[in-house]
Amino acid sequence: MDRHLRPFLAATVLSLVSLLAACGSTQPTAQPTTKPFVIGMSQANNAEPWRAAMNAQIAAAARNHPELEVRFTDAAQNNATQVADVERFIEQGINLLIISPNEATPLTNVVAQAYAKGIPVIILDRKVNGDKYTMWIGADNKLIGRRAGAYTAKWCQDQGRDPCNVIEVRGLEGSTPASERGDGFREGIATNTKVKIIASQNADWLGDKATPLASEMLKVNPKVDVVYAHNDPMAEGALKAFQALKLNPSTTLIIGIDGLPTPDGGIKSVRAKRINVTYVYPTGGQEAIEWAVKILEQQAQPPKEVILDTLEVAPTNAAEVLKRFGGE
Repeated sequence: MDRHLRPFLAATVLSLVSLLAACGSTQPTAQPTTKPFVIGMSQANNAEPWRAAMNAQIAAAARNHPELEVRFTDAAQNNATQVADVERFIEQGINLLIISPNEATPLTNVVAQAYAKGIPVIILDRKVNGDKYTMWIGADNKLIGRRAGAYTAKWCQDQGRDPCNVIEVRGLEGSTPASERGDGFREGIATNTKVKIIASQNADWLGDKATPLASEMLKVNPKVDVVYAHNDPMAEGALKAFQALKLNPSTTLIIGIDGLPTPDGGIKSVRAKRINVTYVYPTGGQEAIEWAVKILEQQAQPPKEVILDTLEVAPTNAAEVLKRFGGE
């Protein structure tokens, strides 16, 4: 072979080898892993067990949809913080907003802003004013209050209490559930004129705050027949007030709302006979994700309201209800 051809042939062989190696490569090209749909979840207050359960149910439902990314914020029961949380979500360009407002009026404008920018808005539990949102999911708080009131009216009659004195431990002032649960209760007790609400205080949905408030109401009003608490943690807080004052709660009807199947939830409280009755108030977390998928992926037009069912939990059915909702 001509010595002048050798360098040329060597270079040609090397080029062919490189080309064949490239053509025969089976290594996949790196693909982006970003999720197509980002959901902002603005929570009013993670300190409430019911709201922690809502977040957990949203997260669990979202895990069934790998195309979703849910970002959670906690307003810690501060309206300004929650407004800022939603504003950041808008700036981030989220695809859908889920919000459980701390109070109605302070959150109305920022929700309307998100809605005006074309972001679908699902409101859970507490409402905002007006109709500038996509849909609301929640139970009928007024109906629950009315059922608690009717239960109270009958219990007072059956026990022969005349008068039948009630102290009310309310939720956060300005939140729609507190207003509706209070109004509904008053409608329910109207069938028995012997039932009287003798004291009412706001404990902001917090059991720790309910204990001193209930203590003060019990000191001023030693004859109390019924404690109506707007949620189960506040009912438990009121029970602690009885114990701290060395009062016997066994002849007092203690009512809560929420009925979570968790270890510290209302269903177990009823089963253990710490409180007498509660009403299941579904969080709507799973339903919110189900509707988010329909809205984002199927361009579904949801109903303006989805009302979730409630259930009365008394000692006679507490064990059955606990099992039904996955508790032990």
